[in-house]
Amino acid sequence: MSVPPLLGPGLVVRRVSVGCEDVVFVRGVIEASEGVGVLFAERGGELVIAAPEALEGALDELVDDLMKELCNEA
Repeated sequence: MSVPPLLGPGLVVRRVSVGCEDVVFVRGVIEASEGVGVLFAERGGELVIAAPEALEGALDELVDDLMKELCNEA
């Protein structure tokens, strides 16, 4: 998956793949995270989450928590 062209210097990117049925859940969590990241979806459950470099730790924690939550649902 390519990085959306509007992303550039000063941002970190995390790519995640979730089931199509989980995209809305992930979007809701990202939106509720109060600016930690922005979600881009290229197709289906292939997602890109971007954040300012200053929030890289918070982004990693958020992504880790999301993946744990989604894996526990299975």
